[in-house]
Amino acid sequence: MESTGGPYLNTAALTSPVGIARLLQMTFGCTTFSLVAHQGGFSAAYGTFCMFVWTFCFAVTVFIITCEFTHLHSCLSLSWGNFTAAFAMLATLMSITAAVIYPLYFVQVGCYPIGCQVRDFRIAASVFAGLLFVTYAAEVFLTRAKPGQVTSYMATVSGLLKIVQAFVACIIFGALVNDSQYGKYVATQWCVAVYSFCFVVTVVVVAFSVTGKTALLWFPFERSVVIYTFGAVLLYTSAAVIWPVFCFDSKYGSPRRPGLCAKGKCPWDSQLVIAIFTYVNLLLYVLDLAYSQRIRFVSHL
Repeated sequence: MESTGGPYLNTAALTSPVGIARLLQMTFGCTTFSLVAHQGGFSAAYGTFCMFVWTFCFAVTVFIITCEFTHLHSCLSLSWGNFTAAFAMLATLMSITAAVIYPLYFVQVGCYPIGCQVRDFRIAASVFAGLLFVTYAAEVFLTRAKPGQVTSYMATVSGLLKIVQAFVACIIFGALVNDSQYGKYVATQWCVAVYSFCFVVTVVVVAFSVTGKTALLWFPFERSVVIYTFGAVLLYTSAAVIWPVFCFDSKYGSPRRPGLCAKGKCPWDSQLVIAIFTYVNLLLYVLDLAYSQRIRFVSHL
């Protein structure tokens, strides 16, 4: 057999700062869900979500390390730089969410009624969950686009913001389905249409970037993304005005939380969450539009 002219294994995938961060991600992720599964325990949708986050991030991180160490990523029909940057940002958001939710719902100071051993395991799992978030945030910091550097689109501020926008939209959808009463008015239904349209298009932009298929499109992808971002700013501006009016104005809704509303099952609470994250996403799209003026798309990295 003839030599291919290079090493078969990429040791830099393990020894570089990014490689070390990924090894720590794998270690902390495995430790976290092992502690929870062994003794810490979890229940309800919140606990299931946390376990999904830790196992999903662990599995994808192992996949990334394996592909980079063995050069198998060159055989995949993916824009590898876009894929790893997008996943690192997504994992950062998911891991910090789990790192907040798990101790909030499962950690307590006293031992009764779960027992001191279970409490200690849950505290330890929460600590490692926090460390897991730090390592994913470190990877985002290490792989982000530097000024003047030619890099993958998803590693730029605009690309990373796309992941955050989609994540925030998922939070909005979660609040919408939690008895938000959005179907009460046509105006609030318009807001739901805005959230859905922007989420779908943002996911499509990320998907095309990750798969590296932007160069195959018959229209200029870069210009289209900027135009879409401008449109998303206008759409979210309308939702940021309409949603609070039809939910918190005394003519249509309630400016204050009803006193008889049950905790966790109050439409007013869901409406407030949606209003807050509508403004969060509006800010993200404005920042995205500002940064998109200063970048150039590179689909093959």
